[in-house]
Formats: sequence, C-alpha cells, structure tokens
Amino acid sequence: MYRTRYKRAFDPWTDFWGMDDLFRTLPRVHNGYPVTSAWKDDDKATVELELPGIDPKDVDISIEGHRLSISGERKVAETEDKDHYQHRERWHGKFTKTFDLPYDVDSAKVEAHYKNGILTVTLPRAEADKPRRIEVTLN
Repeated sequence: MYRTRYKRAFDPWTDFWGMDDLFRTLPRVHNGYPVTSAWKDDDKATVELELPGIDPKDVDISIEGHRLSISGERKVAETEDKDHYQHRERWHGKFTKTFDLPYDVDSAKVEAHYKNGILTVTLPRAEADKPRRIEVTLN
C-alpha cells in the first residue's frame, strides 16, 4: 500500500483519472517484439525475426536508403464467447522493426524466406559499395 501511494504521489501519469485502463486496451506498437538477430559479412547482411503464428503475406518489408523496415501484425486468437482467459502472455498487435544497414544494398537481389516461424531477410551488398583492391603499377 505504501508503494502504491508513493508511486501515485511522484508519478503524475500513474492511473490519471483511470487512464491506465484505457491505455491498456488501445492497440500499441510493441518495440520488443519480434525478437531479432542481425549480422553481416563483407558480402551481405542478414536479419532474422521470430514471427510464429503470423501469415507471411501480412508482413511488409521495405528498404529506403540505408534503412530496412519490417512491419506487420499479430492478430488476437479467436475465442468463443463462453471462453474467458485465466492467463494470457501471448502478445498481439502491430509491430515495426527498423534497422540501419551497414552499407549500400542491391535491392533487386534482396530475398526474404519464412520457415518454421522465422523470417530471414538476406540483403546483398551492392557491388559498387564493396571495397576493391587497387593494384599499383610501375611506369
């Protein structure tokens, strides 16, 4: 009880006129979802996202400049009217993940594959952006 009073006294946004319940019911973008991994080598960058239960057709992938954006939505599971949740941890709602790419990408060769709930996006490095060795010649 002391902790609740303390929190309300020093956090003006805590349950302001019951708004806490309202904000819980609004759809929101969740930054921690989906879980991702990203890595690169000299020839390509790869991004993997865990998207179980999401139809790959509902995922949008776009590249603009050096930025990759992946967005979509996990829909609420359908239940019958008589069913009431006792516990629910599965997240649902819209998500957007944005990645700054380490180099220019050949967007015509970007590939995206979905298997076993994992979306893998492969982003090949543009040939013009690859370092090249210049040989010195004697005159």
